[in-house]
Amino acid sequence: MNKIAMLGAHSPSPVPSEIFAFVSLLCISVVVLLIQRYYLPLRTTPAYLLVPIFFALWLPASMVLLVPIDLASSVMADDTAARGIWLLPGALKVSWRITYWLTFALTWFILPILAEYSDSGYREPKAKFLDSLHANAQYYLIVFGSGAVGLIYVLISYGHFSESLKSTVMALAYCWGLILAIYLMGHGLVSIPRRLFRDANISGRLRRIQIHAPSVYEKMDDAEMDLEDLELQIGELSRRKGGSVTFFQDWIEELVDMTNLPEAQPMRTRLVRGSGNATALPNVITEKYLADLTRRLVRAKHARSRYLSEWNRLLEDAVKTQAILDSAASKKLDLGNPSPQAGLWDRYTVLTPYTRYLLHYHLVPYFRLALAGLLSLASVCIVWSECVKGLLPSLSVIRYSVVHHNLGANGQGQVGFAGQAIAAFWMLYMCAAALISITEVKVWRGRALVRRNTAHESAFWYASQVARLSVPLTYNFMTFLGSGLYENTVFYKFLGQLINLTPLGEWFDYLFPAFILLPVCATLFGLYGKIKNIFGFGLDALEDDEDGVTNEASFYGTGSWREGRDLIERELNGTSAAIRSRRADVASQNDGAPSRGGPVLKIPRSSTTRSAGGGPSTPLGTSPTAGGRHLANTSARRVGGSSSRAARGPVTLDDEGDDENFFEALGHRFKNTIDTLDTPEWLQNMKKPKWMGGGDDSGSSSRGGGNSSDVRRWFGGGNGNGGGRIRL
Repeated sequence: MNKIAMLGAHSPSPVPSEIFAFVSLLCISVVVLLIQRYYLPLRTTPAYLLVPIFFALWLPASMVLLVPIDLASSVMADDTAARGIWLLPGALKVSWRITYWLTFALTWFILPILAEYSDSGYREPKAKFLDSLHANAQYYLIVFGSGAVGLIYVLISYGHFSESLKSTVMALAYCWGLILAIYLMGHGLVSIPRRLFRDANISGRLRRIQIHAPSVYEKMDDAEMDLEDLELQIGELSRRKGGSVTFFQDWIEELVDMTNLPEAQPMRTRLVRGSGNATALPNVITEKYLADLTRRLVRAKHARSRYLSEWNRLLEDAVKTQAILDSAASKKLDLGNPSPQAGLWDRYTVLTPYTRYLLHYHLVPYFRLALAGLLSLASVCIVWSECVKGLLPSLSVIRYSVVHHNLGANGQGQVGFAGQAIAAFWMLYMCAAALISITEVKVWRGRALVRRNTAHESAFWYASQVARLSVPLTYNFMTFLGSGLYENTVFYKFLGQLINLTPLGEWFDYLFPAFILLPVCATLFGLYGKIKNIFGFGLDALEDDEDGVTNEASFYGTGSWREGRDLIERELNGTSAAIRSRRADVASQNDGAPSRGGPVLKIPRSSTTRSAGGGPSTPLGTSPTAGGRHLANTSARRVGGSSSRAARGPVTLDDEGDDENFFEALGHRFKNTIDTLDTPEWLQNMKKPKWMGGGDDSGSSSRGGGNSSDVRRWFGGGNGNGGGRIRL
């Protein structure tokens, strides 16, 4: 008894580790709340949306904390202090059960139902709930059908029923999540380092912004047109009296309030609006029709807000990137006054223009290159570990980076605090690669994350994807460390042994991750673009051409980066914004009513820098001859470009060098110079010699554009006997 008491007195206490875990969970909660605040207005968002989304983000983030703690707590060795942060097995088991089953319920039941509930156009909660169940009926039919087939297979292969139902549900959910996670992670492992490499080149980043500008602008115009068509339809509906409309008068008035039609004369719509393809109203107005109209109106408003936000961000990036390029001459960088929506780091800075120039022009590009190299090495290690973990687990690089402590009594290495931190980094990078790929994929219904104005259905959908990918990525990471280590963890005893219940599940878990080479090679070598060129279809959002520029602009009939450059310059000068504002406010001026509310296009302020000679340099999109004499437009190829090049200083993009060779460029410039030359007066008054059809009698007619100087006269054509034919 005394010996047992002495051993208990010297055994370490988990209280410091519990305090550390509690503080870490509080930090994760704050980060999740900040993420929610960035994409959703917390004050106006209903609680039924904020609470599920909070747990859908918080639970996967807590897995990044639980896995390193479970790894350190699983290997019981003599040197207990080397285990880092550890907890008792009972606390870990309860934590894993709560985390897994809450994530499972959110992924497969709560979030899909709430997403369709928020997207439903009905007014009453009961009708919205029934519409959500009806919309998810096909989804649940496929899920339950797959579960029934899997249950039959497990009963045949395993022969018992005690664990078959639970293991089938957990294994099928894991397999589906692993398929999606491996594909998305493979794409992200290539796209993240490549994006950092490309952004390190400032001129290349500006070129990609200009290439992307026409497609974003056209999408914004299309979204504006779709919204205007729906408003025309609602305005026509509000003018209808009698019949079935009388039963839904309050509903129609709410729709009119959502569109902000003119209040002075609500029966009139705006004069110049829409695309002219508005859907005709049905003869009988039903509740289902109004629900569908409401849903389409809400989606159209969010689509317009999405592309307006994307266009504003593109303009800000273009102005900032151009200012960084221009600062190479003056060695000073002035980004102007920050916008009201700017963050704390952008709003308050202690940097001088010179130190800001050093930071953005020199330090940031090198930092991106260093980070891209580090993440590229990490991507190679993850792909290598995925390929060798089934056949040669001892060659896994991730295993040696995490398990680097002395061997314990059971012959397995220990995971200390450094190994726990490295394990958390690996998990964060794997999750980031998968989640960034989700944001790049063009999903059905045009879902997107918009700052402070994300649609409720989109927020539910993205949160469900985060919850769906967390468990497969967590268990997939643990398999990198070798069976001798992760099979002793609490998480394996809770989930892993159920996945490996049948030979199919065990082989699937070990061999399928090797297929990560497919998305990696497809993204690395531009396979999506090649498939589209051959077959005419492909994943548009994931395809890149050989130069690393997204091919999305080619789908809209856009010309090249020059079109995007001119479009950005016209927008910054106010031309394009004035056209769109005039189209939206024609009736507002006539009716005396304010224009439609909603997101307002914000033109970022283009900062002015100083040229190498000390004089002021004109920012992007500002003509250096504004307020003075306009320069001659010598060629349609150089609209908006010549004045910008004259003001940007020595560090600019090569406007003419990519699409034509030296002789073509020289010929174009020579032709432009000759076309703009004014004919001297002495040359205009010069008379032609008689052998060229000149003389006193024909001089005036020759100068007046007559046919006497036609070269066909020399061969019997023109006004001679040839009758207009060339005589040989």
